[in-house]
Amino acid sequence: MNRSSFSLIFLLSAAIAVVLATGVVVLATLKPLPEITRPVERPSSMGRRIPPTSPAAEPVAPLKRRREAHLLVLGDRTLSEMVVASVRGRTGVSAVEPVDAARLTIAGRQVSTMGVDPSSFRSYTPGPTARSDPLWQSIAAGDAAISFGLGTDGGLAPGSSVNAGSLRLRVGAVATMGLGIIDAVVSRPTARRLGLPQGNALLVSAPRADSAKLRNALSRTLPKGLQVVVLKPVFTPARTGRAPSSLPGDRIRTALTAAASKLGAPYVWGAEGPDAFDCSGLIQWAFGRAGIRLPRVTHQQFASGPQVPFAEMQPGDLIFWRLDPTNPGYISHAAIYWGDGKMIQAPRTGDVVKIVPVHTRNLAGVVRVSPG
Repeated sequence: MNRSSFSLIFLLSAAIAVVLATGVVVLATLKPLPEITRPVERPSSMGRRIPPTSPAAEPVAPLKRRREAHLLVLGDRTLSEMVVASVRGRTGVSAVEPVDAARLTIAGRQVSTMGVDPSSFRSYTPGPTARSDPLWQSIAAGDAAISFGLGTDGGLAPGSSVNAGSLRLRVGAVATMGLGIIDAVVSRPTARRLGLPQGNALLVSAPRADSAKLRNALSRTLPKGLQVVVLKPVFTPARTGRAPSSLPGDRIRTALTAAASKLGAPYVWGAEGPDAFDCSGLIQWAFGRAGIRLPRVTHQQFASGPQVPFAEMQPGDLIFWRLDPTNPGYISHAAIYWGDGKMIQAPRTGDVVKIVPVHTRNLAGVVRVSPG
């Protein structure tokens, strides 16, 4: 229910640099990239693989080992061999995976899309996804794998064919890729046909490095214009015996008033306002009116401050849920606590921004937005 707009991609102050005639927006603007915390534990009814429409040009290599992606290096054009070698040779980096990353218009929606080599990229995905040979063969054959949210709230069903740029793209399956910013994955040959930039991003695996320090080091040494983003957010627990700092009361009131001014606005997957919103888009927009810059996607918003006990919620706190059956560990919905046991939220497709009683089913936690 939350979406990145690459958003993908899959930071907040940079501007979108290039709009291609195919409907591709090169991601010179990158919004925070959350990482799924647990692999898929049970399949969704939407996760059934649809047989590919055509055989893959080459068979997909079997999975050899699993890796974790910790950073994303992103530019608006093909990264040079010097840049790739610089990242690959950095102390602490164990593997680098070149990918194509852009926001693509699919079925009229701006979708964070990644072009990948199925044989190598699969090792960066959660276990059940990585081990699914039929899934990767489907992607290699020209299908797209989409996120649960894009399938449900975005209205794209497995087996459907949709307009993507100037082409028709077949949705092969719903599958968790382990990066909350990614809403669609295609093979790199398909990405070429769709007009995505070639090799403009790198997934970086650095399991023994401090991701934040590595990001800072790369940002200092890589050419200007490249972004380096930590994919795994750092969650801050509340300190025992001390109430965490909260925003000034006037800012909280401004954010709540802004959110309430949009009561009745429709939920639209990926929408950031001012006339329509998804859940995280409403939160980012409302706090932005109060001068507070928050990440775009829900999983990163979960790291916007310390977690507080549910019983100690205050107006302006953010409430989070895990609702994605394809990935039970992912933070997939958020709302703003209104007070008096109520919250304001953009719920789902077909609904509108509204104030409703707080519910605790699949509750992930409550976060107090940090003044910092």
